[in-house]
Amino acid sequence: MRQQIIVSGIGGQGVLFLTRLIAEAAVQAGRPVLTAETHGMAQRGGSVLSTLKVGAFKSPLIRRGGADAGLFLHGPTLALHRSLVGPDGALIVNREEEGEGVGVDALGLARKAGNPLLANLILLGCAVQVRALFCDETEVEVAIRALSPEKFVAQNLEAFKIGIMHSKTQM
Repeated sequence: MRQQIIVSGIGGQGVLFLTRLIAEAAVQAGRPVLTAETHGMAQRGGSVLSTLKVGAFKSPLIRRGGADAGLFLHGPTLALHRSLVGPDGALIVNREEEGEGVGVDALGLARKAGNPLLANLILLGCAVQVRALFCDETEVEVAIRALSPEKFVAQNLEAFKIGIMHSKTQM
């Protein structure tokens, strides 16, 4: 299985942690993975872009139209990075309103869960549930347990499951 994935957002949303989780899921399953990131003015709310390639690839960079899936933690970055995702690629977008791709109000759900920083894990749960990614729920749970600080494991798993359950109700 080969898959090219982008993760887009703004500084402070957990783009890099989400990228590490997806990469760890690949590693735990014995799949080769390459990652790269661009952070520009991320510390001041600027865009952050991570790319992942799962499978036998030689470079982590993704050409325009080459991504099979895009996870957008900040709806407005869809306009900025949409061109990287192919016409048949899956789009999972954190937003309240209707639009292109699968939309989920991950931030709203995270706030209801008591921590807006969990929106990235909710979006990941949604992406796994709609089968936009190579990995399944169990593989991601293993990655969350491996990479989360011990005191955050339970809340991170709960946020991931909120994304899965929310997606099931939307299907």
